[in-house]
Amino acid sequence: MRYMHRNVWILMVAGALGLCAAPAMVFVGGILGSVLAPEPELATLPLAAIIIGTAVSVIPVTRLMRLFGRKKVFIFSSLFSSLAAIGAAFTISQQSFWGFNFCSFLLGSSLAVLQQYRFAAMESVAPEKVANAASFTLLGGLISAILGPELAHFGKDMFATDFVGSFCLLAIVILMGGVCLVFYQPMQVQGEERSHEGRPLLTIMNSSVFWVAVLASAIGYAVMSFIMTATPVSMHVMMGHTLEETKWVIQSHIFAMFLPSFFSGWLISVLGVRKLMFIGLFLYAICIAVALTGQAVMHYWVGLVLLGLGWNFLFISGTVLLPGSYHMAERFKVQGFNDFFVFGFQALAALSSGLIVYSLGWSILLALALPLLLIQLIAIYCWKRALNEG
Repeated sequence: MRYMHRNVWILMVAGALGLCAAPAMVFVGGILGSVLAPEPELATLPLAAIIIGTAVSVIPVTRLMRLFGRKKVFIFSSLFSSLAAIGAAFTISQQSFWGFNFCSFLLGSSLAVLQQYRFAAMESVAPEKVANAASFTLLGGLISAILGPELAHFGKDMFATDFVGSFCLLAIVILMGGVCLVFYQPMQVQGEERSHEGRPLLTIMNSSVFWVAVLASAIGYAVMSFIMTATPVSMHVMMGHTLEETKWVIQSHIFAMFLPSFFSGWLISVLGVRKLMFIGLFLYAICIAVALTGQAVMHYWVGLVLLGLGWNFLFISGTVLLPGSYHMAERFKVQGFNDFFVFGFQALAALSSGLIVYSLGWSILLALALPLLLIQLIAIYCWKRALNEG
């Protein structure tokens, strides 16, 4: 890893600092929502707002990058996100629920920019190092998963109102990520690539490799979010497991999501993208099977660890495969559609998860995830058949 391109290191560190907004919001968003919301049913709205902000911003973000370049948008987004965190601190001090939701939405918009870091890292290296660059960039998520909640906890009592200090600290850390980006050197874009948009998106969508890549990331995210979001409800609220046990399961899941990034790029070079996708889907199927066999703490723990591993393999595979569906002049429109599809699907899964686990139960929720795995298997089959016919 020490031989990784400088840009990849910069994007990993900047991403780790910027991504702290997501786990920090996961940690305190529901708590603040329950305090500020006019109705108890609205307590999780700040968490939904950050996901929706990401989903609706990915296409405008990629268009801005095409006009102004990645570096300018990356740096501006860090400033924007830092101001949004300051705004969140202010709205908390004013006890404004809707203001806090608006700032959460803005933080989600900045996360849409951070999702482009993996593509920028891949564009900075030779083709044979693309998988390693993508997986290494994702390691920033492991750092943010630890640092984000710690910032929220450390800053909780800094001011008279709880958690105002948390978002002030978050603003500083995000700004530090922006400073790192000053040293990022984007790839040189040929004039022809700037002036031509390439093929229409509908034409690109006719490629089977396009849909295999997009669905691998989207289904990976949707199934992960669907099950993970419901786990605390099922564990703590319905089954009565302690908060400490629930926290341990969720933390183990987050570590399992990002730790494989140390070697998932190498696995792609050894096994290939298709085999790694199959492994990811197999891990998801075993996760569901284990979770269906019981609801003791270890059933949840094993299931959620397998869920994290499966997510990493599917998301890395989809990310690495996607550039095979487009030319360089088309990258922003394809990457924008990909992330809109992925995070829109994730938002739908996260928002429906709580309703389903409360109304239909944990077992039905797990069973509903199985058809999504079948869809990805069908997509891989169609891709393989197209390759054989070609």
